[in-house]
Amino acid sequence: MSRVTLQEIFQHPITQKYVGRSGMAHAVAVAYHAFKFAKLYGVHPDLACKAAFLHDIGHYTWYRNGHWDYELYKQNDIHAIKGAERAHKLLIRLGEHPAAAKQISLAVLFHTDSFLPDNSIEREALQQVVALADEADEEPGGGHHYKEIAPEEAESLLVELDRMIEKSAGQYQLAVTAGS
Repeated sequence: MSRVTLQEIFQHPITQKYVGRSGMAHAVAVAYHAFKFAKLYGVHPDLACKAAFLHDIGHYTWYRNGHWDYELYKQNDIHAIKGAERAHKLLIRLGEHPAAAKQISLAVLFHTDSFLPDNSIEREALQQVVALADEADEEPGGGHHYKEIAPEEAESLLVELDRMIEKSAGQYQLAVTAGS
């Protein structure tokens, strides 16, 4: 089974629609942060970067009086739940190994605890990497979702990140067996 690349994920219409809506510049930046954190936590960079890139694919835009309302979003947010489902479906469609798609989707689900009443999650290493990567790019008031990037630049950065992943992947065993 060949590796599904970040470039392939980026080019898919579902990614363009939903990651584009939540902030492509943020998604790319978080994927790069995840690459760094993956090394520190001993996590396979392929899983980390894919989960980080897709972490906000479940965002719903909360509008009030024609403007996106960050406070309304924070009160009603379940984007991690919806995002885990969308990420899994997308990855399976693209040919990702089912066990890897599950791990990535769980990392999308647990990248935030905003949907939980007590705001507490005990994360596995991959999930922690994605949460830290997201936090590393956050800006007050959700400003990280409004950063701009040209589509060509985003794709070029992801192609470079794919190269970095390929280069470093030999150092890690990709655990894609059931139960891993």
